[in-house]
Amino acid sequence: MATIIITLPDGSKFKAKKGIKPIDIAKKLLGSAFAKKALVALVNGELWDLNRAIEEDAKIKILTYDDEEAIVVLRHSCAHVLAQAVKRLYPDVKLGIGPAIENGFFYDFDKKEAFTPSDLKRIEAEMKKIIKADYKFERKEISKEEAKKLFADEPYKLELIDEMEEPISVYKDGEFIDLCKGPHIPSTGMIKAFKLMKTAGAYWKGKAENPQLQRIYGVAFKDEKELKKYLSLLEEAEKRDHRKIGKELDLFSMHPEGPGFPFFHPKGMIVINEILKYWREEHEKEGYSEVKTPIILSKSLWEQSGHWEHYKENMYFTKIDGRDFAIKPMNCPGSILIYKERVHSYRELPLRWAELGLVHRHELSGVLSGLFRVRAFTQDDAHIYCMPEQIEKEVIKIIKLTERIYSAFGFKYEVELSTKPEKAMGTAKQWHEAETALKNALEKCGIKYKINPGEGAFYGPKIDFHVKDALGRKWQCGTIQLDFQMPERFDLSYEGKDGKRHRVVMLHRTVLGSLERFLGVLLEHFAGKLPLWIAPEQIRVITVSDKVKNYAEKVYKELKKHGFRVMLDDRAATVQYKIRDAQLQKIPYMVVIGEKEEKTKKIAVRTRENKVKFGVELDKFIGALKKEIKERKVELEAI
Repeated sequence: MATIIITLPDGSKFKAKKGIKPIDIAKKLLGSAFAKKALVALVNGELWDLNRAIEEDAKIKILTYDDEEAIVVLRHSCAHVLAQAVKRLYPDVKLGIGPAIENGFFYDFDKKEAFTPSDLKRIEAEMKKIIKADYKFERKEISKEEAKKLFADEPYKLELIDEMEEPISVYKDGEFIDLCKGPHIPSTGMIKAFKLMKTAGAYWKGKAENPQLQRIYGVAFKDEKELKKYLSLLEEAEKRDHRKIGKELDLFSMHPEGPGFPFFHPKGMIVINEILKYWREEHEKEGYSEVKTPIILSKSLWEQSGHWEHYKENMYFTKIDGRDFAIKPMNCPGSILIYKERVHSYRELPLRWAELGLVHRHELSGVLSGLFRVRAFTQDDAHIYCMPEQIEKEVIKIIKLTERIYSAFGFKYEVELSTKPEKAMGTAKQWHEAETALKNALEKCGIKYKINPGEGAFYGPKIDFHVKDALGRKWQCGTIQLDFQMPERFDLSYEGKDGKRHRVVMLHRTVLGSLERFLGVLLEHFAGKLPLWIAPEQIRVITVSDKVKNYAEKVYKELKKHGFRVMLDDRAATVQYKIRDAQLQKIPYMVVIGEKEEKTKKIAVRTRENKVKFGVELDKFIGALKKEIKERKVELEAI
């Protein structure tokens, strides 16, 4: 019998029979108790079924419920169980696809009638039966011809088979067979904790011209404890929903007269303007100048930029004087027209031009979601024109600026480097140079990053910043995009030391990303309890009775004089009611005035979290407030 060499994670090696299975290695070396927890293996870096034979020398690692890669495989197996349950209950349903996703899985189905909440309960119950039956997941490789016979009644599977190369792998558990690359966990009984969550419409292969299918979403975790923790997190997220908070705090609204176009109320504009005030201060420190470009520009400009070819399905169009125009989805072509107004010397570079540009992008109505997915938004854009040798230094400066701004809001973040997409402009050499420059900058800043293959912009690779909120959720906000293509298309140059023209390099970047989306993230991160410096109402002066109204007015006017956003509540209501109302409005500080405060000429201060301090001197309180605002503290510290 031929032998192969198996290498374990600790570097130790041993000889094994060719065709040995990872499950046998787990039982032999790690014991049957460990093998019962094993879900999948890594064989030469590839995820591998525990019961799939190894035919060549291999480095192997056995993964269990404690490995995230294994839980992803478990979630994919759960998607198969979902499809199996649906086919049992609704035999005429046609199957789409069912991958694992973050925290769970989904499967797409072609069914005439819509799935109802009661259907989901039935399906979930059937899934539990399949899990209890503990069917083995069995892999088999077949020819295209065999696959077409096997899935003759499944039109979506047949379409996928036509796109595949032989051999084609299928997986069987119980009576159910599905087209799948794999791998899977050993058996259905190893699924310990799952729940079906919702249904949604989804176009086949994500293309609007294809049939719309019904997608069932579910979540799955290694055990019930993790599932309960996640469901609890969802409950908290629902309480923090920025749409709910925006309505309660009178910040913004959405209307059917402008679907996907947010309406900001006076209080919402206070928050936005405070964010932008800080944004402008930081950009001024970094040597940025601010520009403004029109939102409607000619079709010819968008053809020259490449957006017409690569992005027109997401754009809005209009005609002016018989000519075709587009509403801008991006700010860069407008900035380029300013750059081209005159010849620039190497002595001027880098030029850093920032723009709070209103852009419009056509999003499908089904994906619109409060401020998170809109059709009109303000990008805190900037375009940096520099020489090739300045790229790395400029990217490092942007990274540090981004880090500073996120810290002011109490955000931590993760970074991804997105590389050349399938549809891209430029040569392989240009893309390699661009990707290397971004990698070098990240590494010099000591930032860990994840490679996101094929997700770059069509004109260049990019660095994406994902901020983490109070619930640990990640939101894509800032981005840095290195662009050799626009300068070529628009013949952008500078005059070098040698007096000759040289090609300029362009950096596109945002920090907040979409101002609207960033506001939504902020509201959910703070659960509406915004820091003092951006709160629309910072202080509310509350009277205990009409007897102290005069002193309360003096306190109110003094606070107003010092520039605070303050209101006076002297309504004929109980003090408890007025305090509760201020807390519901998430107002950072309440100044409560009673007879004792009037007599001592001092104040009682209460935070929205019910921290109370009596006998506070007004001047000292004002000084503490100013310090808290100046330092842009995230926590309330004035008492």
